[in-house]
Amino acid sequence: MGRGFLEVLMGNETWLKSRFSFSPKIVAVHDLSWGTAVNHDGLEPKRVLETLARRKKLDVLSAEKKDAWNVDSVINESRADVILELTPTDLKTGEPAASHIRTALRAQKHVVTTNKGPVALFYRELRRIAQENGMQFRFEGTVMAGTPLFSLVEFGLAGQVRRIRGIVNGTTNFILTQMEEGKSYEEALKEAQRFGYAESDPTADVEGYDALAKILILANVVLDGELGPGDVPREGITHLAPEEVRKAPKEGFRWKLVVTAERGEDGKVWARVAPERVPLSDPLSQVRGVLNAITLELEPLGAITMIGPGAGGKVTGHAVLSDLLLIQRS
Repeated sequence: MGRGFLEVLMGNETWLKSRFSFSPKIVAVHDLSWGTAVNHDGLEPKRVLETLARRKKLDVLSAEKKDAWNVDSVINESRADVILELTPTDLKTGEPAASHIRTALRAQKHVVTTNKGPVALFYRELRRIAQENGMQFRFEGTVMAGTPLFSLVEFGLAGQVRRIRGIVNGTTNFILTQMEEGKSYEEALKEAQRFGYAESDPTADVEGYDALAKILILANVVLDGELGPGDVPREGITHLAPEEVRKAPKEGFRWKLVVTAERGEDGKVWARVAPERVPLSDPLSQVRGVLNAITLELEPLGAITMIGPGAGGKVTGHAVLSDLLLIQRS
């Protein structure tokens, strides 16, 4: 994710300066595998990427010498105004990202993250810490990658969202698309792995855990719920019979792994993750391949659907940049 962000930043440097008067300075990069570079005067994104491409440690770029930089010292001593937490997701514990975010907010640094774990598991706590310290906590890239879902909800909608439905996992959507075209589940999975859409262990995707994390974020952020992983029924796609997937369009439907969250008449928020036979008249049924889509239902506007890419280094890097611009504007 960090490399994708640097590439997006480099590719838009002139436009960002002229359009938004935005010229960010990268003062530190820390990675457990690639080391640490700290320069209070700024690190050049191009040099960081070139160093990584040559498979050299980032320490060679560091102007601020220290015997041993670690996460806490980088956060507290790098003079950064914003911390970008871009570590891989752990959906069981949210760590180490959750601890990084707490440390940064308490050190009065704004935080932008693409890590689903902390937002899915600890959103209310992290929001409270941010508010107590007068900081912003932003996470546009956690759902639908660079598609501006949360900024739309925060700044573009006047009505209250009552219901959310969506396709938020590109891997399962790709597999179902391949199965509909005649492949078995095993063949479709191998194809997804060949293209890099699925990991060697695809459990998080095909059993619905990734989708679970995302609907938790949507339910708790957009609908102001208080749900945990144990509150949301979860069902993956591994049990779907290929013949059922293939024949569904002939009957006016299409199988999709759908996430749903809704605030009921009693005020309680509920959510679920499950395969559904979606009518072909529903916009979600037309989302093919690795694309994601979210339908928001609200009064008096009705239903609006956003469709966009749900993964990718540069796409998610765009989300990070969007969050940084929002922090600058405020």
